[in-house]
Amino acid sequence: MSENERVLLTVDALQAGNLTEVGRLMDASHASLRDDYLVSSAALDAMVEAMHSADGCFGARLTGAGFGGCAVALVKPGFEQAVADAIFEHYPKATSIWPEVYMTKAADGAAVETLHLA
Repeated sequence: MSENERVLLTVDALQAGNLTEVGRLMDASHASLRDDYLVSSAALDAMVEAMHSADGCFGARLTGAGFGGCAVALVKPGFEQAVADAIFEHYPKATSIWPEVYMTKAADGAAVETLHLA
């Protein structure tokens, strides 16, 4: 399955409120980026594994350009700290790197605004 197809399936799953499927698609995306495109790294894979080690993680994948940058997880509300704690516990043991963890919430995103000039 291609990344483009996964994006379209993710849109459908989000619209249906199926976060389990969104997580599965995120995991498949990470595996594809790691195995097919070779843009992951041992550190990113360790981060994704750490995220998955906690209850409440629907899915996780690298984000950005890859090659050792960032990962994102879709987490069940109320489980954010459990995922962060798992990262702080597992990631340094696997990489000897202390992680930075940022918790955010989804937003509506960008929109077009009409400007009314005087």
